[in-house]
Amino acid sequence: MNQWKNFSKGFFKENAVFTLLLGMCPTLGVTSSAINGLGMGLATTFVLVMSNLVVALIKDFIPDKVRIPSFIVVIATFVTIVEMIMQAYLPSLFDALGLFIPLIVVNCVVLGRAEAFASKNSPVSSIIDGLGMGLGFAMALTILGSVRELLGSGKLFGNVIYPDQYGMLVFVLAPGAFIALGYLIAFINRVKEKA
Repeated sequence: MNQWKNFSKGFFKENAVFTLLLGMCPTLGVTSSAINGLGMGLATTFVLVMSNLVVALIKDFIPDKVRIPSFIVVIATFVTIVEMIMQAYLPSLFDALGLFIPLIVVNCVVLGRAEAFASKNSPVSSIIDGLGMGLGFAMALTILGSVRELLGSGKLFGNVIYPDQYGMLVFVLAPGAFIALGYLIAFINRVKEKA
């Protein structure tokens, strides 16, 4: 039961984007559309789950002096797998996400969970934690991407909601990421205060 409590932390209490403000580089860089946010979130979720599993399995065999570099090698392996699969089967998403896919290796959400959780817990607990944190990250990126896409171009997941002439271009551009994220964080904090 305690394992599933860790799962839900990634969505609300310890959401990487809205609460901890971690992983801001991909959060602000790729969320110009909902599909980009979802794609990056799911790629990060896969890397989180698999790297947490491997770290939990090999934690007792890694000397303390090389613990962090070892975790980075594990994470980089799964990022390379994601990058190759995306390039082969989802080339348009791969082109849209570009440089941000390899940057998953140094995403503090992934490395932080490997160090803080997976290196101290069982493989099953580590998988559940990675899944919860990853899906919470994916949810946050998708929400931010949806808001920016809807306000900026009048679309949602590429479907036209209203004519793009009524869109506010700033939300598709970099400054719109900061504005939308700021308002979403304020809204979520307000909801938390009332709850």
